[in-house]
Amino acid sequence: MELRPEQVEANRGQLGLLQPADPAPAWHVGDSRQIGRRLADVEADFVFSCPPYADLERYSDDPADLSTMDYPAFLTAYREVIAGAVGQLKPDRFACFVVGDVREKRGTGVYRNFVADTIEAFLDAGAQLYNEAILLTAYGSLPIRAGKQFAASRKLGKTHQNVLVFVKGDWKRAVAACGDVNVSDDLFPEADEE
Repeated sequence: MELRPEQVEANRGQLGLLQPADPAPAWHVGDSRQIGRRLADVEADFVFSCPPYADLERYSDDPADLSTMDYPAFLTAYREVIAGAVGQLKPDRFACFVVGDVREKRGTGVYRNFVADTIEAFLDAGAQLYNEAILLTAYGSLPIRAGKQFAASRKLGKTHQNVLVFVKGDWKRAVAACGDVNVSDDLFPEADEE
């Protein structure tokens, strides 16, 4: 569920780049806060999102866009999205959100605790935190900016996001629902070199 039609079209245009999936992903234009009403007949095997990081980046001028909201309003709407998504998730299944903490915009420079707010929203929606991973992102210009940033504010440069995996129901049944995983040496040939 995506608010912006142009983003849905871009996603559909990239479908050919993915390995064949059965069933193929389906994207729907609409407000994610209404996912339970708009897609009431859908039962998801897996939920995945990399939601807006509050107002860190603004994606549109649509007042329904979570990225246009102040943090308290964003958090209320975000919790609605998570509750709706968990409601669409079949029992004994996984959900994954990729998030990263963001700083206050009001000059304080402190983190908002967005990662913990995400975990709390999932717990309140009936899913438990099951796994966490760190996704390293491209350094880009961070090495150039980090020294000046640290000298001025004692803030470290950030080059990661949190990959949070939640389970709705029994984790053993959720694992079984995923099916077998191929972890053969053919899949990971560099392991032979160690």
